[in-house]
Amino acid sequence: MNSILNYAKKEATPSKKLQQKKYRIAKIAYDLVSECIKKYPQVVGFELGGSYAKSTWLPEKADIDIFVKFNKKTSEKDFTNLGLEIGFQSLKKYKPYTRHAEHPFVETIINGTKVNIVPCYDVNKGEWQSATDRSIYHTRYMEQKLSDTMKGEVRILKKFFHHIGVYGAEIAKEGFSGYVSEVLISYFGSFEKTIKKISELKKGEVIGKTMKKFDSPIVLIDPVDSNRNLGTAISIDNLGKFVLASRVFLKKPSKKFFKKLVPKRIMKNIDKIVVVQFRFKDRSDDIIWGQIKRASNALKTQLELGGFTVLRNSSVKDEKENAALIFLLHAKKIENSLVRIGPEISSKDHCEKFILANFKKSQLMWINEEGKIQSLQKRKYDDVILFLKNLLKGNLRNSGIPKGLEKDFKRGVKIINAGKVSNKSIKEAIASIAVTDETIFC
Repeated sequence: MNSILNYAKKEATPSKKLQQKKYRIAKIAYDLVSECIKKYPQVVGFELGGSYAKSTWLPEKADIDIFVKFNKKTSEKDFTNLGLEIGFQSLKKYKPYTRHAEHPFVETIINGTKVNIVPCYDVNKGEWQSATDRSIYHTRYMEQKLSDTMKGEVRILKKFFHHIGVYGAEIAKEGFSGYVSEVLISYFGSFEKTIKKISELKKGEVIGKTMKKFDSPIVLIDPVDSNRNLGTAISIDNLGKFVLASRVFLKKPSKKFFKKLVPKRIMKNIDKIVVVQFRFKDRSDDIIWGQIKRASNALKTQLELGGFTVLRNSSVKDEKENAALIFLLHAKKIENSLVRIGPEISSKDHCEKFILANFKKSQLMWINEEGKIQSLQKRKYDDVILFLKNLLKGNLRNSGIPKGLEKDFKRGVKIINAGKVSNKSIKEAIASIAVTDETIFC
């Protein structure tokens, strides 16, 4: 075990040369913001945040986050507008652009590194006015809580998350954020103790202290806000991967858990996958990801109402405004008949209504052993592609697709078998639901 963890630590620790490079980039951004904010009386200061400030960043990923602190009396309108203005003014030499979260912020690339200028309010702990107000407290807490050794353990845990494909709290991933990695190590002390705890995780178990009750696959309390459950953003699928991977690693430690993930090959089940592919008008990641995830779940419901068994479903988008909803089915072609179960014969009015509505459509009508009327009928659609084409091209408004996607769908939607997909991002998403993850199932 020790040799494996020593290897992991070495892989997860940035070189001195890379540390120096990041320091120079951080200083450039820091100095630019420092000079810019002098013109704004609403700004009371700024601080470095994120994994870089806490020295928990990985060699392959180290954004520079600078939080600009506004007086708590600043209006939300000024908070938003001035936050963007400061970001663009500070970084104007580096072609900055807007990113969206609860409030928009400014991002750019300096010498290959993402730099984010994020507004927050200067408030007392617990008096949050925006989602970013906690960030500075997160940094301060971890600076006090994490020793140098523990920071190394955070990096190992992040590497582990990367390998099993569960790193990232954004809505696209619904996994474990960098801050969650830090919180877990702050609670348990080391990578090994963390995965031992997770491998034995009980349903409903609460990690941390709170008086509030939460309902999520894992309840993980933010140490700077006892009313906040960090587990809300983590999907049951990603939690399950973490639990199973922890058990596998403890049983048989291996360096493979800290190496770059080898892309999966599409093997079996591709003949059971149907893809709804379309293009979307550019909008923020949070918005489009929310829309396509809701669309995927809505179509899953419609498919099941139509008699199709959906084993797994997912959604994906790339950076070129291509998106897809992906469905792994038990079968793409089903029995062409179905049985509708009616009321018991003792219910006179309901019986009459059922017979009136179904008699002409019935191939056979009878009373079963429970005294209920049954009707054998031919399905309108027994082929999944024909079913989806009718739904999305002829009955879109009743499909459950979010209104925000309706215009995108009307501009053109393709319903195709997985084998005909050529888009790289969509093919990777197909592979992720079509292939058994041998890292955790072994």
